[in-house]
Amino acid sequence: MKIAVIGRGGREHALAWKLAQDAGAENVFCLPGNGGTANNRPIAEHDFAGIRSFCETEGIELVVVGPEAPLARGLVDLLSSGKFRVFGPTRAAARLESSKTWAKQFMQRHGIATADGAFFESVRAATEHVRTRRDGLVVKYSGLAAGKGVFVCPDPAEALAALKEIGRRHGPNAPIVVEELLEGPEVSVMGVVSGASIQLFPTSRDHKRLLDGDRGPNTGGMGAYAPVPDVDAALLGEIRRTIVEPTLQGLAAEGLAYRGFLYFGLMLTAAGPKLLEYNARLGDPETEVLLPALDGPLLPTLLASFDGTLDRHPFAFKTGTVVDVVLAAGGYPGDARTGVPISGADAADALVFHAGTEIRNGALTVAGGRVLNVVAHGADLAAARKKAYAACEKIHFDGMQYRTDIGGRTPA
Repeated sequence: MKIAVIGRGGREHALAWKLAQDAGAENVFCLPGNGGTANNRPIAEHDFAGIRSFCETEGIELVVVGPEAPLARGLVDLLSSGKFRVFGPTRAAARLESSKTWAKQFMQRHGIATADGAFFESVRAATEHVRTRRDGLVVKYSGLAAGKGVFVCPDPAEALAALKEIGRRHGPNAPIVVEELLEGPEVSVMGVVSGASIQLFPTSRDHKRLLDGDRGPNTGGMGAYAPVPDVDAALLGEIRRTIVEPTLQGLAAEGLAYRGFLYFGLMLTAAGPKLLEYNARLGDPETEVLLPALDGPLLPTLLASFDGTLDRHPFAFKTGTVVDVVLAAGGYPGDARTGVPISGADAADALVFHAGTEIRNGALTVAGGRVLNVVAHGADLAAARKKAYAACEKIHFDGMQYRTDIGGRTPA
């Protein structure tokens, strides 16, 4: 089977790696891919005509769309009229991620456990609201922001600063959601969805802040691990009952036939699990631990989403834990230092999924903020962390930065 994976990041490298185990490496193409992926084609995610032409010419049978932007712009809608299967939600269904306002109102319509929130059509209106508050808040730009549109603000002064930053990035009429600040550990729950059916991956936990101890600015994610030990079977059952199932029922009630990956970003509060956000795709860097945690193939489950047999294709998981440490470029999450040579990526005793890399003049170089994902599997969390961090020490590039507490509160 010939497969096209759309995207250029670590998530797409992991998807291509996993799918190649089933379809054969020569049959999995990456559009456009990165410095670590094979069978790359220089067709950008936003070049819809180019993607469709390639798929038709090459005889692609399955298209897997990785990133959020092409989903939000309707790539699945366009390609679905072709002769190939397209795995990913339509533009209308992808509003679960592309519009935080729409998603929050969807949660409210369907009684999904979430934080209280208010909606505004300008920075000025949101500012007037925040000035009436005395508690902690979460300020969100409603549109897509590459994982950098959410500001956690323990006091209103920080919320006002966040609104100024949103205005600087997105203009004075940026749509904004302001929510109550919840407290508790976060957890990511993801699965393959086909209508009312879902097959869940293991639970995982992302680390968003740049620095150890969850300090510093938010990033797209500095590392992850799976499974999460503080989510037992009973808690996962509650999450399914109060969040996952009402979501699938709500999509069906609104006539949205969802097929694709679906991400639930949750907080485990004292009052129970609450939904923070949806992603209409797999999370990154969580994908880089979820796919290595599978004890079996991915492709049959994806194909089952097209023929109504998803319920018959549950995932099997390896014992132990998988840890991913993100190696980021100097300057990230601001202006990343690119063009820097990378050494040691092939020598690391771990899986290395590329994200912001490219081959320049025959050498592997930095091409983005999050550069590499160093992934290790171990008998337990401690063993996986030790192996991942030992591998990190073998990789070098100028300005390289990474957290030393992924999966733990003490340095590795």
